[in-house]
Amino acid sequence: MNPSTAQARVVVDELVRGGVRDVVLCPGSRNAPLAFALQAADAAGRLRLHMRIDERTAGFLAIGLAIAGGNPVPVVMTSGTAVANLGPAVLEANYARVPLIVLSANRPYEMLGTGANQTVEQLGLFGSQVRATISLGLAEDEPSGNGCGPYGQQNSVWRSAVCRVLAAARGTRSGNAGPVHFDIPLREPLVPDPTADAGPEGRADDRPWTATQYATLDVPLDIDLTPDTVVISGHGAGLRPELAELPTVAEPTAPMHGPALHPLALPLLKPKQAIITGRPTLHRQVSKVLADPSVTVFALTTGPRWPDVSGNVVGTGTRAITTGAPSAEWLAHCRAVNANAQQVVRDALAKHPKPTGLHVAAVVMDALHEDDQLLLGASNPVRDAALVSHPRPGIKVLSNRGVAGIDGTVSTAVGAALAHGGRTVALIGDLTFLHDASGLLIGPGEPRPADLTIVVANDDGGGIFELLEQGDPQYAGVFERVFGTPHGMDLAALCAAYRIPHRQVDTEQLAAELAEHAHGLRVLEVATERSSLRELHAAVRAKIAP
Repeated sequence: MNPSTAQARVVVDELVRGGVRDVVLCPGSRNAPLAFALQAADAAGRLRLHMRIDERTAGFLAIGLAIAGGNPVPVVMTSGTAVANLGPAVLEANYARVPLIVLSANRPYEMLGTGANQTVEQLGLFGSQVRATISLGLAEDEPSGNGCGPYGQQNSVWRSAVCRVLAAARGTRSGNAGPVHFDIPLREPLVPDPTADAGPEGRADDRPWTATQYATLDVPLDIDLTPDTVVISGHGAGLRPELAELPTVAEPTAPMHGPALHPLALPLLKPKQAIITGRPTLHRQVSKVLADPSVTVFALTTGPRWPDVSGNVVGTGTRAITTGAPSAEWLAHCRAVNANAQQVVRDALAKHPKPTGLHVAAVVMDALHEDDQLLLGASNPVRDAALVSHPRPGIKVLSNRGVAGIDGTVSTAVGAALAHGGRTVALIGDLTFLHDASGLLIGPGEPRPADLTIVVANDDGGGIFELLEQGDPQYAGVFERVFGTPHGMDLAALCAAYRIPHRQVDTEQLAAELAEHAHGLRVLEVATERSSLRELHAAVRAKIAP
């Protein structure tokens, strides 16, 4: 067995032993030894292999698989620009703490700087964005008869390195999961030998070579709940039973610790204390409260980092030791303003003459059932969902909130659906859909989602900018071209090119469609308009908090 084949087989075997169940592979020549080993493991039922021709798509497919399935997911690619295309996914995985493994094949390192084709300095490419950069080193012929079996001396080094990669991705020793760059230089021959020699063996009973236990990060924080307190539940928050009495502004991807509190109702309240769980990413009303120097702010996290944009946090921990209790008057006041805010939003939607993204989000949120999985696109969809509803038990809500880009959202939805046993619904905008249209490309014989509906709220452009400073009427002369960015694309034709079922529906038809399962992958497009968004949102805010 040649060195590259032996090394690749060991790497794949140890990944499986370490808990990897899905691997995304992009075709190439330099990574051929890994491709052969992965195909063999897939055929043996040891893992599930997903082929993709676009590395950027592959990276976000892996993110979807990882956030829905909970296991590290490697993306395997050849050398050169193929590796660089993982950049956006690595950024997202870093800030969202997703165990993504970039497993890049490389030329032998002595070829660097020689002008050899498709040879770049890959080590260090992702800089501070990865938890670790690990090189396996070049496999070499090893004399037989050393008493360790074939490649016995290198076998332990290879397997140990794989275990380090998995530990870094999971954050087992740091409490900080995230992406890892695993670079493997491979020398020709890059295909297996005609003879089928047995490869180097791992430990007995399919055990990992090196066992790593999760480190316990336990930092108690004393918090008195007597002052009027709100909880801000952001992305990546863990459920906090000790906060179950407290009014909670929860982003769609976050748990609702206590009674729901609508974000637009915050200006009506004067909380004396705020407790952050996870990382808030959405609401300006939340940011204003957290930046108020008269509000005492605590942060509870599940890892070593904590959010503190305004510098107001007075204490951090991983769990709260609470004393005192909120007053009945405070809780009643919060319930009242929340109920009013929810009613104002729904009344405004009922009276609005044209469908908007808010209308579509309301239909989607109302259609969800227990055990459904929802994936929300960045920009308006995740914000719309937060305004029309709140997190409900039994529904798993996902969104790429690490850096909140629109990159790879279709691919993330596909990956999440592949890792979920029930129905998955994705709500995204038209620009997000177009930006990752190649995520619809799933080759013949590849694993496909069994029940994924992608709902596209199509307002022919960037509706989010209607609500930002750029959408002020004084900039109307330049807005549409440089911020609105209309495209006029025929989404039905695009879906037809990828052989994906598509239907254009109104909001009533959308509700009927979502009452049924997808039986595969489908796209439901709802035409919406954005010219009145600014007016609609302003009217809702004014009605809730005059």
